[in-house]
Amino acid sequence: MISERIDSEGWKSIDVIEFQTAMLVRNLELIRRRSDFYQEVDRAGYLLLRALDVVGPSDIVTLATELGLDASTVARQVAAMAKVGFVTRTAADDRRRTIVAPTAEGRDAMDAVCRRRRTGTAEMLADWSEEDRRAIAGLFARYNQAITDRFLAP
Repeated sequence: MISERIDSEGWKSIDVIEFQTAMLVRNLELIRRRSDFYQEVDRAGYLLLRALDVVGPSDIVTLATELGLDASTVARQVAAMAKVGFVTRTAADDRRRTIVAPTAEGRDAMDAVCRRRRTGTAEMLADWSEEDRRAIAGLFARYNQAITDRFLAP
């Protein structure tokens, strides 16, 4: 397998990171296509609901910032999620903003996807030590923060 060969061929660490990142993106797409993770809600909707779960009821601009998307994209996602009853939209006090909040149905859909994703991840990493799982969790967080800092920071 290519992944096994690159470490033994004297690649620099940045070369391995670049290649493994490309492989990770491909593998995550493979998981999405071949799993049943997103039965209740698609990936975009799931991430929107997770953002609301973390930051609480929010306006479109706040959600766009949290998700690293433009406001028009988030507005379309919110409209789609409201149409199926997964979020509500209410006017803020100043009436210029709309506050988006998950419904009970939206939380249930998010929880179902989250459970399947956690179970699948736990199965794939079952033979990893807790130390290794904590290490990759920390490194993923740092890597994602580096991406955010580079591409989303003001």
